[in-house]
Amino acid sequence: MRILVAGGTGFIGSNLCTELAERDHEVTALSRHPDSGDFPDGVDTAMGDVGAYDSIVDTVAEHEAVVNLVSLSPLYQPPDGKTHEEVHLGGTENLVRAAEAGGVDRFLQMSGLGADPNGNTAFLRAKGKAEAVVRESTLEWTIFRPSVVFGDGAEFVDFTKTVTTPYVTGLPGGGKTRFQPIWIGDLVPLLADALEDDDHVGETYDVAGPQILSLADVTELVYDAEGRDVTIVPIPMAVAKLGLAAIGPIPVVPLGPDQGRSLEIDNTVSDNDVTAFGRDPSELKTFGDYLGLE
Repeated sequence: MRILVAGGTGFIGSNLCTELAERDHEVTALSRHPDSGDFPDGVDTAMGDVGAYDSIVDTVAEHEAVVNLVSLSPLYQPPDGKTHEEVHLGGTENLVRAAEAGGVDRFLQMSGLGADPNGNTAFLRAKGKAEAVVRESTLEWTIFRPSVVFGDGAEFVDFTKTVTTPYVTGLPGGGKTRFQPIWIGDLVPLLADALEDDDHVGETYDVAGPQILSLADVTELVYDAEGRDVTIVPIPMAVAKLGLAAIGPIPVVPLGPDQGRSLEIDNTVSDNDVTAFGRDPSELKTFGDYLGLE
């Protein structure tokens, strides 16, 4: 299958391109700044910006399937000049339009847990609107909503260290926000399977790892892996949100009001849809195992 991976040079994208190439697919990684040196043989690169339809339409038409992994991180404020609405909704609209015009059959959309056009954060609202665009298309689509993804090259560990300090650290609400992180090595085979098996067409999958961890749990594991202890000092959520609202306009600060609101929303699943791919959640890699603690 000829597969175009938009956002193919990113963390998830580069791992997925490698997985697909190992399955003998013809893979193209689409990026604004592609570097072919990052990929094994069998993966080509193409330059294009999903925010500019004319830059992608011809490349999209050369493929049988498109994977949309282009995303801004929900963990940090968007960079200057970018918004979640522009990247997630506008980019999806352009990719879907190009895929329909080019006769593409399959379309795989990466969304996020809790995506909702009326969600509490700009990230969730834009992702929810983008899902609607995909569902209303003429394409054979599949949507994935993963919890936070970890692995080499991911931002989860670095984010944790950015917002905390070793030994003693404050966390909004005592760090009770819950995550269910999934390892990149467990996620990408699911994406590849979804492209190869027509049984997954028209399905939306909420996928997550084997454990539910609070932000406090994650913080303790990250520093434990470095041989350092940490004591969590609770910061009232209202105070934390007020502080993030105050520093939001400062470009050098990576967090803002949206990140404060996101800390009130658990990032977990009630039913883990990895089972739809024959996987037992208990067999997936834990965050502690990845850090070398188990």
